[in-house]
Amino acid sequence: MPSKSARFRRREKRERPFRIIKIGLNRPREELYTRINQRVDEMMASGLLDEVKAMYPKRSLNALNTVGYKELFDYLDGRWSLEEAVERIKGNTRRYARKQLTWYKKDEQIRWFHPDEITTIIDYIISQ
Repeated sequence: MPSKSARFRRREKRERPFRIIKIGLNRPREELYTRINQRVDEMMASGLLDEVKAMYPKRSLNALNTVGYKELFDYLDGRWSLEEAVERIKGNTRRYARKQLTWYKKDEQIRWFHPDEITTIIDYIISQ
């Protein structure tokens, strides 16, 4: 039996004993942005700044080059006020969410639902 990597290089498709059902969850943009803003505020209230301060000595690690950390590192470096850093976290998170949606919208097999449509989602899964 060929190795997984050999099959991958030859683009061989293996028969699977299951079917994939792709479901995407999305909200209207205004609702999504409101939730992102609220979530950032909650994270700040729950100690994100203290977490970032604890990681500050390791700020050069690539794993910490993420939304939230980058902006608060810039605040700690004196580049921005705390308010500016928080607004930038919100804006960069919204931008990241848009990029994710753009990427996933290319997959025509994904069936999109609002997250509150639980019954509709379950009915869709059952019907597949």
